[in-house]
Amino acid sequence: MPKQNFSLSTPLLNAAGTLGFAPDARLPVDMARLGAFVTNPISWGARTPARGERHIPYPGGFLLHTGLPNPGLSAVIRQYRKRWARSPLPVIVHLLAQEAASLGKMVERLEEVEGVMGVEIGLPPDGDPDLAYEVAAAAVGELPVIVQVPFECCDEIAEAVAEAGVSAISLAAPRGTLMGQDGNLVSGRLYGPGVFALALGAVRKLAGLGIPLIGAGGVYRQADVDAMLAAGALAVQLDAVLWRGDF
Repeated sequence: MPKQNFSLSTPLLNAAGTLGFAPDARLPVDMARLGAFVTNPISWGARTPARGERHIPYPGGFLLHTGLPNPGLSAVIRQYRKRWARSPLPVIVHLLAQEAASLGKMVERLEEVEGVMGVEIGLPPDGDPDLAYEVAAAAVGELPVIVQVPFECCDEIAEAVAEAGVSAISLAAPRGTLMGQDGNLVSGRLYGPGVFALALGAVRKLAGLGIPLIGAGGVYRQADVDAMLAAGALAVQLDAVLWRGDF
């Protein structure tokens, strides 16, 4: 699929980290409503889970700090490539970008894997526009490329990756810090309905850049999806609501 023709059969996707590494009929989700399946985040090498407190609730949602554990790209391909090939949904593989060279190698490997529709690139939390452009350019090839931009500097990052020729941009969950039960500060991603107003504002800001946009953040109702589409999003990613199975 040429990168210029990125499209979805329906405007709903799961967000990376919500439904595992491959579609599973046993999950409490109607897969027929999704236009594609997004894998858990995958790095070049293996990553272990974060230590200490990982889930902290707050009014309107919760903070999650997992460390993005995964066995590394080679192990994931070995374990899931047959399921990706048989998947009823196109698969978008979410890759963690540490630096351009290894990311380019990861994308090249996935170009040969049946069932993979495209890749979504997760940028480092401390990334800047120059790094974003560099990794985005390294990822552009035969597969459509989505770059997940952070809330905190979404407009600057989005402009940089658009210049690199990516197919679309998506929104990463915003980051925050809360005090855990042990009195230590914990940083991580924020989820829940309380995030939606920020997410919709970001969609409205980014919709004018002229690049397909996938909205995300705090979407818990069909009305939230409709609002993001009306604000200019091509599609919408669902995150924590999928764990409840009642969207």
